Amino acid sequence: MWNEFKDFAIKGNVVDLAVGLVIGAAFATIVAALVDGIVMPLVGLLIGGVDFSNIFTVLQEGATPGPYATLAAAQEAGAVVLQWGTLVNTIVTFLLVAFSIFVVVKWINTLKKEETPAEPELTADQALLTEIRDALVARPV
Repeated sequence: MWNEFKDFAIKGNVVDLAVGLVIGAAFATIVAALVDGIVMPLVGLLIGGVDFSNIFTVLQEGATPGPYATLAAAQEAGAVVLQWGTLVNTIVTFLLVAFSIFVVVKWINTLKKEETPAEPELTADQALLTEIRDALVARPV
């Protein structure tokens, strides 16, 4: 049983999957930092200084009545809120990760493409036989 497990665990596909998973998780962290730290603040600035991480809708006020200046203040007061700004951030993060992975996979696939080998030249015998075949096909019946 140990040998069977060892054979399974060291197969190329399992190791490739593990490496891909670790690299993908690290890549997602990088993209999340990019979105949270650079992309969303720029988008917020372009549409009027909006901080997407602080966009929320109060469903029920907490112990301290609103309005609440920030999401943290609403949560501290015990308000029930929809954090849809966080959802926007997550969707943008997902789209950037998906697009980045698409570009990387497309690039790798272009590297993997093999050129089709040129057809080998015909030998003298093959050329003669080809001519005979063509002549037989072309003659009227």
